[in-house]
Amino acid sequence: MQQWDVIVIGAGAAGLFCAIEAAKRGRKTLVLDNGKRIGRKILMSGGGRCNFTNIYASPANYLSENRHFCKSALSRYTQWDFIALVQQYGIAYHEKTLGQLFCDNSAKDIVDMLQQECDKAGVQIALQQEISNVTFADGQYQVVTPQLTRQCQSLVVACGGLSLPNLGATAFGFQLAEQFGLKVLPVRAGLVPLTWQPSDKAVFEEISGVSLPVTAEANNVVFPEDMLFTHRGLSGPAILQISNYWQPGDELTINLAPEQAIASFLSEQQQQHPAQELKTALAKILPKRLVEKLLELQVFQNQPLKALHAKNIERLDQALSCYIFKPNGTEGYRTAEVTLGGVDTNELSSKTMEAKNQPGMYFIGEVVDVTGWLGGYNFQWAWASGWVAGQYC
Repeated sequence: MQQWDVIVIGAGAAGLFCAIEAAKRGRKTLVLDNGKRIGRKILMSGGGRCNFTNIYASPANYLSENRHFCKSALSRYTQWDFIALVQQYGIAYHEKTLGQLFCDNSAKDIVDMLQQECDKAGVQIALQQEISNVTFADGQYQVVTPQLTRQCQSLVVACGGLSLPNLGATAFGFQLAEQFGLKVLPVRAGLVPLTWQPSDKAVFEEISGVSLPVTAEANNVVFPEDMLFTHRGLSGPAILQISNYWQPGDELTINLAPEQAIASFLSEQQQQHPAQELKTALAKILPKRLVEKLLELQVFQNQPLKALHAKNIERLDQALSCYIFKPNGTEGYRTAEVTLGGVDTNELSSKTMEAKNQPGMYFIGEVVDVTGWLGGYNFQWAWASGWVAGQYC
C-alpha cells in the first residue's frame, strides 16, 4: 500500500492548483485522474485558447445558495495573482470583451505551466485511474483502484461536475460527498444553449447562423451580449449567461436592438426617407434574414415609412425591445460549460474548503455549489479554491 500526505482526485484546474500549493508546503502529494491527460477542460476551453481568468472577477459574478461563501477564497487568491503567474511564464495573452483574458497561442500554454509547477513542487500524477472505493478509518483515507490501494491523511475532491461528459465528467465527486454525509444540492446544466419549442423550431431554424447583439432577461436578471440562432435553439454569450438564471417553464425576454432607440430611429428615417419601406429601414439595425422572419411572423406589416402612425412605431418598438421566447429546455450537460448546484457550501469551511464534519476531506472547484458567469470566472474560482485548500490540506 502506498502512503501519501495528500491525494487530489481530479487533474483539472482546481485539482492541479491545489496539489501544487500542498506540495510547496512539503506535503507528499499525488493527483489521480480517470483521463489520459491532465487539464482536459482547460485544453478545450475558449475555443482552444483558454479564457483563464477575468480582470473584473468579484463575488458578484458567482451563483450559490450562499452568495458569501466564495468571498474568502476570491479575496485571498485573486485574478491578479494568477495573471502574475502567467506573466512569470512569459505566456502571451490578450483581453477580449468584458475583461476576459485569453492565451494568444493555445490553452496548452496554461496546461504546460501547471505541469511545470507540479514538476517543480514534486507533485506526482497518475492518469487513467478508475477509483472503485474510498474509505476512512483512524484518520486515514484509503483510495482503491484496480491497480493499487493508496492511503492519505488529506483527500481533496476536485473531479468537477457533470458538464461535458465526453471529457470524462462523472457524478463521482457528488457521490463521494454523499457517502461521507455531506449534503449535495440539486444539480443542473449551466452556461448552456436553450432549445426551441417544436412550433418555434419550425419557424426559426431557417435563420440558423444569424447573430446579433441583444439583452437577454429572465427572472429580473439581464445580460447584454451576442445571441445566435441555431438549428436547435438559441445560443451565444447572452443566452449562455442567462441560462444560469432561467428555469424550465420561464419566458425569456429579448431586446433585439438594445443599442438603438427603435422609436426615435424610425421617426428619423420617416422624416429622411418617407418612401422607404419599413423592412428596408429595419434591416439597417437588424440582420436582414431576421427582419424577413419577423415580417413573415406578422410582428410588423411592411409599408412605406410615411404611412406609419406614431402608435404603429410605438407598438413595433415594444415588440422588438421585449420579444418573448419560451424555450423548451436546455441542451443539457453535453454542451454545458458548467454544473450549477453541487456540494452544499454550508458543509464546508470557506477559509480552508475542508468539510466541517469530515476531517481531512476537501472539496474545490466545480463540484462545489459555486458557479461563475461566462468569461473566465469559473477558472478563477478553480484557482482560488484550489489555492486555499492547498494551504491547509
